[in-house]
This record gives sequence, structure tokens and C-alpha cells, in this order.
Amino acid sequence: MYFEIINKIENAETIAIGGNIQDIMRLRKQYGIGRWRKMKGVANVRLQSGSIRKAELHWYEAHGIGKRKMKIKRLLD
Repeated sequence: MYFEIINKIENAETIAIGGNIQDIMRLRKQYGIGRWRKMKGVANVRLQSGSIRKAELHWYEAHGIGKRKMKIKRLLD
């Protein structure tokens, strides 16, 4: 990852579940079968430059597998 999450992810909400996720076949092949959800939330992150910014994060998660493919969608401040 090119960033580090500083605090707890807040306002986490589900964007899509299962077959509504465009990358569902890749996720199942790469990480295994599970109830996959595409999620979004807000957290403070430390960027590679060392600066701390508030960012909207997107990731995939499944029970028993955990969070995968986390990325910064946009910086909020």
C-alpha cells in the first residue's frame, strides 16, 4: 500500500454485494468464495510523502477473508 490508515474507518457503508460487483469473478478466483461486498468509508491516512490527510477509501471484504484491494478514492481536505 502507498498509504497507512491512522485511525478507525468511519461511516463505512456497503456500495454493492455479490453479483452486483463488477470484479466478482476476479475476487473469487484470487481470494476465494465468500459473500463479497464493495465498501466505502472515511479515515485519516498517512501518505507516502508523510502528510496526514482525510480520505474516502474503497475496498472489498468478505467474512473470513477480510479487507482486500483498499484504495483512496479521493482526498477530502
